Amino acid sequence: MGFRVINGKIYPVNQISDLISKGNEKNNTSKISFQDTLNKAQKKDNKQFVISNHAAERLKNRNISFNEADMNKINDGINKANEKGANDCLILYKDVALVTSIKNRTIITAVDSKSSKDNVFTNIDSVVLL
Repeated sequence: MGFRVINGKIYPVNQISDLISKGNEKNNTSKISFQDTLNKAQKKDNKQFVISNHAAERLKNRNISFNEADMNKINDGINKANEKGANDCLILYKDVALVTSIKNRTIITAVDSKSSKDNVFTNIDSVVLL
């Protein structure tokens, strides 16, 4: 699965087969139970997160880029923090610190290892080491 950043927010890029199956679901809505719809929505929520405009700007200015595997790993970290009941989390991935709102599934800011020296991270309740 690929990702696309639009206006500082990250969106997964769906494949054509996903679009076709969604079209078929609309025609067969009476056959889909509420539980199936709820389960599908919960799975979808666990696969997406947003990069704030501020974080996108920091990533760009510091020449930090993530590939699909990196994005999936960060998403796994967000999911783990969510399972533990975290609200605001510092995710340490490679040499990047990502301050993340777990509740909103949003990366608030990003700091590379060079810029993070002598910094203090406040208003976080957990740390995820990836």
